[in-house]
Amino acid sequence: MTHRVAHRAEADLDDIWLYVAKETGSIEIANRLIDTITDRFFTLARFPCIRRSREEDFGPGYRSFPVGEYVIVYCVENEEVLVLRVVHGRRQLEVLFGH
Repeated sequence: MTHRVAHRAEADLDDIWLYVAKETGSIEIANRLIDTITDRFFTLARFPCIRRSREEDFGPGYRSFPVGEYVIVYCVENEEVLVLRVVHGRRQLEVLFGH
């Protein structure tokens, strides 16, 4: 199975990188965090049902995968993992998806 990253998730990753780089003063730390998160996309492509189902929260097929303080929200479409969002775990995920 392959994975694809939605535009909103790409923007989330950019926002996370910028925030971490500013807060820590380190591009290296920001790069490592983004690498850690995006490495999980490959894990999800290999094992798409590895983590929590979020069907009750967001709708059919939605799942989430925690990575440190962040959460990857994704779904499986046509033999492909679609990464929808990457957000801080303290955010109210239901609000992001209109529920």
